[in-house]
Amino acid sequence: MTGAWGRLGRLGDAVRDGARVARDRARALRDEFRTSDEPERALVAPLVTGQELRYVGLAPVRAHETHRAGSQFVDHVGTEVADALDPRALFGLLNIVNPVVWVEAVLTPVRIVAGVLLLPGKAAALAAGLPEAAGRDVDVEPTPAVPQPRPVLPLTAEQEAFRALFRLSRHRPLADQLVEIAYRRRYAFSGDLATLAGSLLLFLERYTGTPLAVTDTHLHLLRMGRRPDEGRPDRREPRLLWSVERRRITRIDCDHGSARLMQFPATLHFDDGSWIRIVNPATRDDQARFLAAVREIPGDRPTLD
Repeated sequence: MTGAWGRLGRLGDAVRDGARVARDRARALRDEFRTSDEPERALVAPLVTGQELRYVGLAPVRAHETHRAGSQFVDHVGTEVADALDPRALFGLLNIVNPVVWVEAVLTPVRIVAGVLLLPGKAAALAAGLPEAAGRDVDVEPTPAVPQPRPVLPLTAEQEAFRALFRLSRHRPLADQLVEIAYRRRYAFSGDLATLAGSLLLFLERYTGTPLAVTDTHLHLLRMGRRPDEGRPDRREPRLLWSVERRRITRIDCDHGSARLMQFPATLHFDDGSWIRIVNPATRDDQARFLAAVREIPGDRPTLD
């Protein structure tokens, strides 16, 4: 009997030792993934003078592809419809009566929230962060073996700057290209690019490496890129792509489950009735900082403890 108790005692000691090792390892991992946004704040602060910088994201934000109401219908029908559907038919599906007026309506929220100076040629290319040559047409003499280039559609100076900014084709109507973006993303946002959510979606579609920044008065989308590895110089030069006043954000609903340890989906609602579903691949510390920065904005928030 004494031997049995001795074996039980050794088993208990082994269990306690194992639990202690697991606890210490969990603490070490938690400390390893503990992050700070101080380097990013130092870079971004000069861009938002006069505002209290509360948060700068450490990872790019993107539109949430997995959140698709009615995805079964899309998966089943989408492939068959894509090849046969005339893009102009999409206007009817999205209730767009006048495509020309709709293009002008899409330009409006971009002007308002992004503060983009839409100028033709070189200025547009510089605003978009493109090489200078991308802002002007380069005439290349076609060789006999090369087919004639497709005709370039006429655009106003502002429309051409808008096209260059978002790298849209100059050979197809802007309305067709914009409505295809809206149709492709119609379950990730409110479905109309002529809204605040739509203008944000355009920048998320066009740019990569775009974290969010939160101040006491605004929500900003940045072009910055990822933090360099330790020991390497930080040559990032962030710039603002898109900004909106916090008062125009009515709700921010966030959620996560046990499987979402490093991804935190959120739905942003704006006062014009639009919304967009985004996902931030970030650490829990980074997400906790974001939730603290937007604590005054109503919405459903997860518990990150």
